Amino acid sequence: MGGAAVSGPGTLNMSRMKRMAGPDPRAGFKAGGTDCSTSVPQGLLKAARKSGQLNLSGRNLSEVPQCVWRINVDIPEEANQNLSFGATERWWEQTDLTKLIISNNKLQSLTDDLRLLPALTVLDIHDNQLTSLPSAIRELANLQKLNISHNKLKILPEEITNLRNLKWLYLQHNELICISEGFEQLSNLEDLDLSNNRLTTVPASFSSLSSLVRLNLSSNQLKSLPAEINRMKRLKHLDCNSNLLETIPPELAGMESLEMLYLRRNKLRFLPEFPSCSLLKELHIGENQIEMLEAEHLKHLNSILVLDLRDNKLKSVPDEIILLHSLERLDLSNNDISSLPYSLGNLRLKFLALEGNPLRTIRREIINKGTQEVLKYLRSKIKDDGPSQRDSATETAMTLPSESRVNVHAIITLKMLDYSDKQATLIPDEVFDAVKSNIITSVNFSKNQLCEIPKRMVELKEMVSDVNLSFNKLSSISLELCMLQKLSFLDLRNNFLNSLPEEMELLVRLQTINLSFNRFKMLPEVLYRIFTLETILISNNQVGSVDPQKMKMMENLTTLDLQNNDLLQIPPELGNCVNLRTLLLDGNPFRVPRAAILMKGTAAILEYLRDRIPT
Repeated sequence: MGGAAVSGPGTLNMSRMKRMAGPDPRAGFKAGGTDCSTSVPQGLLKAARKSGQLNLSGRNLSEVPQCVWRINVDIPEEANQNLSFGATERWWEQTDLTKLIISNNKLQSLTDDLRLLPALTVLDIHDNQLTSLPSAIRELANLQKLNISHNKLKILPEEITNLRNLKWLYLQHNELICISEGFEQLSNLEDLDLSNNRLTTVPASFSSLSSLVRLNLSSNQLKSLPAEINRMKRLKHLDCNSNLLETIPPELAGMESLEMLYLRRNKLRFLPEFPSCSLLKELHIGENQIEMLEAEHLKHLNSILVLDLRDNKLKSVPDEIILLHSLERLDLSNNDISSLPYSLGNLRLKFLALEGNPLRTIRREIINKGTQEVLKYLRSKIKDDGPSQRDSATETAMTLPSESRVNVHAIITLKMLDYSDKQATLIPDEVFDAVKSNIITSVNFSKNQLCEIPKRMVELKEMVSDVNLSFNKLSSISLELCMLQKLSFLDLRNNFLNSLPEEMELLVRLQTINLSFNRFKMLPEVLYRIFTLETILISNNQVGSVDPQKMKMMENLTTLDLQNNDLLQIPPELGNCVNLRTLLLDGNPFRVPRAAILMKGTAAILEYLRDRIPT
C-alpha cells in the first residue's frame, strides 16, 4: 500500500498519514547518499510532490540523492518545520512520483532503492555512464516508458522482461551484444530502439512482440533478419540501416502494415519484391550493391512516396516506374544509369536526384535546373517526332551572322534564352535581340563571370518563369530581377551573395530558390514573406540562425536544406513546421539533434524538436 499510485494529486493517500506514526516497511535503512540540500533544491521536490514529475537532467549528478528515491516515503522537511499546512499544502494528499528524468548526468549505477518509486510510468536516464541496471527495476510494474539510451550497457538484466506495461523502450547507443532471453514477454511494447549497439543477431522469438509498431535496429552488425519477422503484424516502421545484411528474408514481403523500410548502407545485391506491402510509403535502399531494378520489384508498391536507390550499381530504370503513381521523391544519384525512360516524365515527382550517373540522353544544364525541368524535358521527348528534328530546326533558325553565339534553336523550340558556360562578364545585346517576338519562359546565364544582373532581363518580366544565374560572381541582386512577376524557379547558387533585397517580396509566384554556396550568415528576412515558396536550398553558407515562428507561417514550404552551415543550435519550435517533408541539417556544429536522429529523416527530426519545446 505504502507507495501505490494514486488517482490524482487531490486524492487522499492514507498511507502517507500512517508514515507519520511509523516507518514504511519498504523504506529499509535511510542511507547517507548525496546531500539533497546541495544537489536538489527543496522547491523542486515540493513541486514534484504536487505534479508527480521530477526533472533532474543536466545537474552533473554522480549518484541519485536519497531524497529522490524516498520522495514518497519520508515526511518532507517543510512538514517537520511547520505542521500547520493550508488546504493546498497537505503533503499526504499529493501524488506519488510518476515521471523521473535524470538524463545527462554522470551516473555510473542506480541502487535498488529504485523500488521505492513503484508508481513510475516514465523513467528517463539517457546520456549517463551506466554499465548495468539494478534488479529492483522489475518492481516498476507501472512503467510504460524507459529511456536508457547513450549509456554503456553491455547486457540487459532479465528483470526488465517483467515490465509488462512497457510501451516505449529506448536502448540506442549502448554496447549491447545480445538481447535478453524472455524479451518477447514485453507484449505491450510499441516502440523499440536498439540502434547503435553491437548486436550480431536478432532472436526469432522477437516476432512475438505482437504490439510493436516501430523497430530500429540500425547501426549494428546484423548479417541477417529472422524469417519470423513477418509475424509482427502491426509493425509500420523498420530501420535496418548500417548493418551487414546481404539478403532480406522473402517473408518480410508479407508484412502488410509496413509503411517505412530503411535498408541503407548494407551489402544487398538484390532488391526484394514486396507483394503484400501495399501500404509501404518509404523504401530507403541506397548505398548497397544492387545491380538491377525490374518490373517485379515495382508493381506492388502502390502507395510508395519515397524511393531511395542512390549509391548502388543500377544500369537502367524500367519503363514500369510509371506504375508508381504516388511517387514524390526518387533518388537515383551515383549509379551507372546512362539513359532514363521518357515515361518517367509523367510522374508527379517533387524531387528527382540524378547526379553521379553517366547520363548521355539529358544535357547537364537541364539536370542542373532541377526536377521539374528534367520531367518537362522527358515529357517533350515522348512527343518528339524523331531524332532529326533538332538538327533541322537548328540549321533553319541560324540565319543572322550576328547571332552565331546565340542558341536560336533553344529560343524557338525550348522557349529558353541560353547563354551559359561562356565565362562572359556581360551578356551581349545580341542575345536579348535574338528573342524578337518569341515567347521565353527560361533564362540560363549560368557559368559566366557576371558581377551584376543584366539590366535587359526586365524585358522578359511578363513571360519568364525560370532563371538560372548560378556559378557567377554576383554579390548583390538588383531590382531588375525583382520585377520578373512570373518567376517560379530561381537558381543563384555558387555566387558571392550575403543578402537579398526586400523588393524580392514582389516575386509572388516564386516556388523554388537555390542559394547554396554563397556567403549568407542568416536566412534572408525577405524569404519569410514569400509565402508561395515550396523549396529553399541554402546549404554551404554560414547561416547561424533561423526564425521558427516566421517559418511556421510559410505554409507551402516543404523542403528546407540547411546543410553545412554554422547552426550552433536548432530551435525546438522548428518542430512545429509540420508541412516540411524534407529538412536537411547535416554538417552543422550543433550537438542536438544527434546524428542518429538526423538519419531517421524529417518526420523523426520534427517530432524530436517538438518534444523539446518548453511547456
